[in-house]
Amino acid sequence: QVQLVESGGGLVQAGGSLRLSCAASGRAASRYAMGWFRRAPGKEREFVAAIRWSGAGGTYYADSVKGRFTISGDNARNTVYLQMNSLKPEDTAVYYCAAQPFYTSSPLVTEYGYNYWGQGTQVTVSS
Repeated sequence: QVQLVESGGGLVQAGGSLRLSCAASGRAASRYAMGWFRRAPGKEREFVAAIRWSGAGGTYYADSVKGRFTISGDNARNTVYLQMNSLKPEDTAVYYCAAQPFYTSSPLVTEYGYNYWGQGTQVTVSS
């Protein structure tokens, strides 16, 4: 059974940094792409960043985090990271890791192509 396990969340002051990690238990689960989403209190889950391993590869970011967050990973180790710098109180949310094993017609910035999800890790940014 595929499992995604996130770590690295916590409490940080505004302007600080955190690094999230996500490890997938099965390589096939994350063969095509992995991503990060978040859900803030009272809001729907939203896209944060994604990395596509297949083909030429590529990274994708939500406009709200572009220039502050960096997604990276090691496909051989089924691991993806999210380096978060210059954190703001509005970044407070539960952050979820997701894995997509194969190409679908759904864009990576949407939830629909991701088959596997982690339990989430809380990130709290104080002002």
